[in-house]
Amino acid sequence: MNNDLKYWNAINKIDQIGPARFKRLYNYFASMEEAWQAIPSQLREAGIEENVIEIFIEQRGEINPDQELEKVKNEHINLITVKDEKYPKLLKEIYDPPALLYIRGQFAKQDEFAVAIVGTRKVSNYGKQVTPQIAQDLAGAKVTIVSGMAQGVDSLAHEATLASGGRTIAVLGGGIDQKSIYPPSNRKLAQEIIESGAIISEYPITTEPLAQHFPVRNRIISGISLGTLVIEAGEGSGALITARSSLEQNRQVFAIPGSVFSENSLGPNNLIKMGAKLITSSQDILDELNLNLAIEYVKAQKIIPDTKEEALLLEHLSREPIHIDRLVEQTGLDTAKASSTLTMMEMKGKVKNLGAMMYVVTR
Repeated sequence: MNNDLKYWNAINKIDQIGPARFKRLYNYFASMEEAWQAIPSQLREAGIEENVIEIFIEQRGEINPDQELEKVKNEHINLITVKDEKYPKLLKEIYDPPALLYIRGQFAKQDEFAVAIVGTRKVSNYGKQVTPQIAQDLAGAKVTIVSGMAQGVDSLAHEATLASGGRTIAVLGGGIDQKSIYPPSNRKLAQEIIESGAIISEYPITTEPLAQHFPVRNRIISGISLGTLVIEAGEGSGALITARSSLEQNRQVFAIPGSVFSENSLGPNNLIKMGAKLITSSQDILDELNLNLAIEYVKAQKIIPDTKEEALLLEHLSREPIHIDRLVEQTGLDTAKASSTLTMMEMKGKVKNLGAMMYVVTR
């Protein structure tokens, strides 16, 4: 973790600093360290309102950036800022992307082909049949399944994906440290997701899963996905908020039709009437999103490491150029080992040196 991350994390703990105000700060200041140390007049020039400046100055005095970052590291949580090359591309495209993501597990190239599956917590037998089938079929096509790890449809989607050996991402409405996992009954599921995918949140560790957080986090579920599938949702369901976010983000919305006599089908049936794509199988989604070639693409993109050093480096290499010093910093390898490993990888055709010690993967 680079030195500036501790200030991103510290600022994220201050009340009233959401995505919009965070954006003003990182667009105005050269670093988050400068933003953290700014005097009121500088914060004012950055576009922060007077009442928020007072909160910023007051709470800043109560936060120790080094200690707070240490707490994050102790929970084996990674931080990715909106400026980071590893930040999900689809999420960066939305109107209000989170400035900072807390991650347990890791993102993968495959996650560019993600579909959200959401629905009611009070799932019916019909939903218990449909959800695993759709999730397993999409996972089999190398589509990453995104959901919110709530009880009901969300948990079924995660569980079915894991059972089929697929990748899944859970977006939480509170902290992702062990004690804050919500619902607590899903802590075992959370660990299984971490081992083969990721759980993420924009909220600092130890943040309670308050009711007002969930509508806000739903924009991340839809924002990280190419489309959102709604399986059973009552009229007031949070799943419909996710569907609305998906539409606002110019993403596709899918819905499973249901009985006109079922309250759980009111949401999906109404979405279909308003123009959502009616689907009866995973193939409908694959066709609509043109994802039938995703499995071949993911296979073609995969570079197999021959050593543990190559595996470490490949976690941080992409098509975006990265300097060897940054790789050393991110992997913990010493410069000599990183350099010799990169040289061997270049000879094998896995990476390319663009000059000035800037590296990219070859495919």
